[in-house]
Amino acid sequence: MSSSPQATARIVVLLSGSGTNLQALIDAQIQQQLGGKIVAVISNRPGVKGLERAAKAGIAALTLDHKAFAERADFDAALLQLIDKHQPELVVLAGFMRILTAEFTQHYHGRMLNIHPSLLPKYQGLHTHQRAIDAGDDHHGVTVHFVTAELDGGPAVIQAQVPILSSDDADSLAQRIQIQEHIIYPMAVEWFCQGRLSLYQQANKDISQLDGKALPACGYLIES
Repeated sequence: MSSSPQATARIVVLLSGSGTNLQALIDAQIQQQLGGKIVAVISNRPGVKGLERAAKAGIAALTLDHKAFAERADFDAALLQLIDKHQPELVVLAGFMRILTAEFTQHYHGRMLNIHPSLLPKYQGLHTHQRAIDAGDDHHGVTVHFVTAELDGGPAVIQAQVPILSSDDADSLAQRIQIQEHIIYPMAVEWFCQGRLSLYQQANKDISQLDGKALPACGYLIES
């Protein structure tokens, strides 16, 4: 069964940089196509453009500098407390460049999404565009997925696939991938806020479902 829709679901966004995906979410919210309300944006790096985007949109723009914490677990505990002050139904990672502890991901199990620039499970981690080119792949893409303790390993929700052109380098490919990111991330967030998207367990395995039906391993696939 899909989860119940939230009446104006509360969303907290975590980021570490320029916040282009945050901007796509803000734009969707303005157009009433997000299904929820971004109530806070939190960065682990001070002074980044993503915080400026949030402030310009009238959203609480907060900083929790990870460098102030000696241990990863201490930072995650403080971040969890800061997030929970805003009582979100959904936590959205939008270029949040931190590896999260298992305790943190478990706390938000089934209500935290991430976007990763590859067709997962391919190319977990960094430098995905160059790795896809070096491997001679015909296609590359981007995945929205639920967050679990495994890095970039949670069940896929939606993927957008793009061809790799003979003229592509990592930068040109990244630019075309980013266009798709800004389309599919607001879609996934809206599905969640509408109660259409959820996570369930079967035989101790996490599975994404949309409208009460299990999604395939790649999630909902969009080809361009």
